[in-house]
Parts: sequence; C-alpha cells; structure tokens
Amino acid sequence: MSYVSFNSSDFVVSADSITSTLWSGDVPILNQFFTSSVSSSFNFFLNVYQTSSLRSDAEVQFAIAYGEVEGSGSAPFNVLVTGSSPTKVTYGQYRTLINGDENTNFNFGAGNIDSRDIYVLNVERARYRESLFPATFNLVLSGSDGTSVSRIQLTDNSKDVTTLTYTDAGRVFDIVSGTNGSAVASSVTESVTAGYTPSGSYGQFLPDIGVILLNPRALSLSASQGGIGLTINDDATTTAGIANNSTLFESIQLAQTFSLNSEETITSDYIFVRVGNQDFNYSTNPSMISGSGEFVYSSLINNPQTFITTVGLYNDTNELLSVAKLSKPLVKDFTKEALIRVKLDF
Repeated sequence: MSYVSFNSSDFVVSADSITSTLWSGDVPILNQFFTSSVSSSFNFFLNVYQTSSLRSDAEVQFAIAYGEVEGSGSAPFNVLVTGSSPTKVTYGQYRTLINGDENTNFNFGAGNIDSRDIYVLNVERARYRESLFPATFNLVLSGSDGTSVSRIQLTDNSKDVTTLTYTDAGRVFDIVSGTNGSAVASSVTESVTAGYTPSGSYGQFLPDIGVILLNPRALSLSASQGGIGLTINDDATTTAGIANNSTLFESIQLAQTFSLNSEETITSDYIFVRVGNQDFNYSTNPSMISGSGEFVYSSLINNPQTFITTVGLYNDTNELLSVAKLSKPLVKDFTKEALIRVKLDF
C-alpha cells in the first residue's frame, strides 16, 4: 500500500459557534411556569417545569433557590445547631463555586458589595450542551400587583462591556435592566448607572455553568427605585424556606417571559487530500492478480482505472487513525486529479 504525506498547508482549523433554543419543545421564550407539589428535601430548591408536572412530557427547565450567609430564611437541619440550614448551605456552595473562596461574599457593586443573600436560577443541565448564550437572556419579573409599573426586564450586560471578567466559574456579566445584552437608561436617579439600582446590579449572569444569580436587595426595592418590592422572609422556619423560593417563582410566573438560548463551539479540523494525476491509479486489491502473477484484466495494464471510495488517515508509523467515506465512488486515472476535503469535528 502506498502513502502520501501531508504538508502543513493541508490542515486548517476552524471554530464555529452554534446557537440553539434552550427550553423544551425548542421554544425561544418560556411563558408558562409550573411547579411540583412534591418539595425538595429540606426545601433547598424549587423545580420549575414548562407544563404541569403531572404530564408525561413535563421536564425541569430550571430551579430556584435562596441562599443566606448566616442561614436565615429557612428552618435549621437541627434546632440544636444554630444557623445550620439549607439557605446557609446554598449560599456557601455557590460562593465557593463562583468566588473560589468560602470567606468572600458576593459583590453586586455599589450599594451591595458584601451581599448577605442571593437568589439562584440554576438552568437544568440537560437544556444546553456547552454554555448559555450571552445577550439572549431576557427575564421579566413582576411585583405582586402585576402592573406594568412594578415590572422590570432583566438582561446581561455582555454588549456593554469591552473586557471580559472571569471568576472560578468562568465568564461573568452583570445583570441589569435592559434587553438583549444592553442596559437601558436608569429611571431611578441620575447618580445611578444605567441599568443598575441603589443596591448595585440585579445580579450576575454566569453562562459557563448555567447559573443566574439575582440580588435580593435590588429586587426588594420599591418600583420607584428600580425594584419590584419582593419580600424576603428571614424567619428560621420551614414556611420561610418555601415562601422565599415561591415568592420569586410567582414573580416569574406572573410576568410570563423568560427567553434564553444556548451556545456551543464546534472545532473542526479540515484536511485537504490532494490526489495528483500520477497517484493511486492502480488497485492494490490482490484479486486483481491471477495465480500466475498477471493482471486478470489486461486492459488495466496500459489504461488503469480505480474508484476512490474511502480516505484513510494514518500517523507516521502507518497506523490507521480515522476513515472518511465518499458519498459516491470517484473515478480516478492518469487524466484526472482530485481534491478531497475531510472534516473532523471534535
């Protein structure tokens, strides 16, 4: 068998970003929200579905959780251990995951640089392949009265920043009032940056781990200050744990608008196989030679012809690494040359 070596110019690497809808049913906007009557253990979180959880096609879209640095807002695991509760565990887990430091609390900017509590929207891992797609995040929250005055539309600020910021969990963007990755002019006070509140940003958008952090202090502000008047229950009771998750869920459910897409980077290695007119014109199939060592088909002696059906890629020790199949046989003789492009995705 004969081999032809590749040159460096025969290889081209390309990376393409593939985007797709996130929610079940390939819908770009989730506008119906349901929960299950079965609570999670110790009410750590609240799963949200796209349809009634009793239906066979119900799938978890995301989960809501509330975390508090000292453990307020939920009942303790053991009444004899002060502050040991689901909210403290939730806060600690995400603090370590994102900040990489169990002693550094969340910083939502001026007005709340040392946040004592967080809301977490954790997108179901099955909903996306690689990461969430910045600038497609649009979440509308509504106050309990449901009026347009008490509504805010949140997005990430990915289109407003020129330098990316990273945490231990990858890229991080501020969540601001606005649409499609850009903040809108603030209607609070002139001293507040566009899209922000007196309590800092509305949260953090972490696309690489599928997490959306919300700033409860910003959401609890009045509508005139940019919030929705969200009530946070600080009691150390089971009722409080259920109420805090349910309060944010009801705000999302009432507004009926949550759009978000996913993103995946596909890296492709293009290999150009160049077949010259002098190459691969004779078959290496042993059945072409008779027992006496002669061509079975004498016409192939002066006018050889082959049909290329497969391209094999080998390493320097002639070990087969991969095989590419042509859609149909390619006729090859001394009067023809071929350029075959092989694409490897990984």
